[in-house]
Amino acid sequence: MTIIIALLATFVLSVLLIFQILLILGAPMGHYAWGGKHRVLPRELRIASVSTLVIYLGFMVIALSQANIIHLIKPGTFLDVAVWAVAIYCYLGILVNGVSRSRPERFVMTPTAATLAVLFTYLALA
Repeated sequence: MTIIIALLATFVLSVLLIFQILLILGAPMGHYAWGGKHRVLPRELRIASVSTLVIYLGFMVIALSQANIIHLIKPGTFLDVAVWAVAIYCYLGILVNGVSRSRPERFVMTPTAATLAVLFTYLALA
């Protein structure tokens, strides 16, 4: 079951990666991210989206390592703490997205963050 959960988390993160890439390229979907103030992200927020790509890739490595699908992070204390850190980050994402002024962001990204929070909590407990 851990493998399925890790693959589900990786899938959700992959969709978010594609979304961030589209934002970086200027797609008019900014109302779903970064507070929803801009339909097309300004340069500063596009740079922030690049950093988000790196974070999401790191989350994917953590999930896949925890499920023993890849071996980039050895099992042990560091990986255990990393999985919990990602879960907590996702729970904070529920709060941040839930109070966004952007209705589309609240209704799309809040459930997405909640889904990832549950998946990473499962991985942390596995």
